[in-house]
Amino acid sequence: MSAADTSPAPGCNPPADEAAAPVTVLVVDDEELTRAGLRALLSGQPGLDVVGEASDGIEVLPLVRRWRPQVVLMDVRMPRLDGIEATKLLRAELTDPPKVVVITTFENDTYVWDALLAGAAGFIRKRAPITQLAQAVRLVAEGDSLLFPDAVRRLAAQQPMPPAGGLGGTGAAALTVREEETLRLVAQGLSNQQIARRMTVRLETVKTHVGNILGKLNADNRTHAVVVAYETGVLVPGYGASGGHRLS
Repeated sequence: MSAADTSPAPGCNPPADEAAAPVTVLVVDDEELTRAGLRALLSGQPGLDVVGEASDGIEVLPLVRRWRPQVVLMDVRMPRLDGIEATKLLRAELTDPPKVVVITTFENDTYVWDALLAGAAGFIRKRAPITQLAQAVRLVAEGDSLLFPDAVRRLAAQQPMPPAGGLGGTGAAALTVREEETLRLVAQGLSNQQIARRMTVRLETVKTHVGNILGKLNADNRTHAVVVAYETGVLVPGYGASGGHRLS
């Protein structure tokens, strides 16, 4: 997996302590042993700081307001409030919600698709090696690339086909030709810099296109935008994807 370029712009080098700031994480799972294991494993990884735990989705919003984590590692199935509804709640209540990574037993799970459609930025299996889990958290925190583009496309292929012209109120019909091209490259997992090279445009232009796409699709992140695009038929799962970030 090739990490997204996070080098600062010339003349904008951050202070050393800011550059070294760890990614803060909230772990959410209804099984105490799973939470304890994830906390211990993630805390041992460089650049990550587990700031708290929650045993149910209903606890997530208050703890996010208290700890301000950058990433919430969210179990999707919980007894009182599941990860899907908890993700929706974060998006509805916070102007700048943390990125959500769904942890799941099976990647081909309807719950996972629903969580992505609700605004989760990615997902990973619970039994993934800790180095992959840590890498996924870092990538989602950076927000410049799509996590597991092939897996997202496979999930999309399992969903019912959208109705003809089913753009709904997403604003997808207002995408320009260049924005549609950018969206397809985002769906392949390319970073902003890779997209800029592919389209032969400036990096700032790509960032503008991505920002416009998120706004028009009412999406919080790149994954959410791609999922909405699949859900509405703007993208089709059979579209070939190559490259991108893979952790398996």
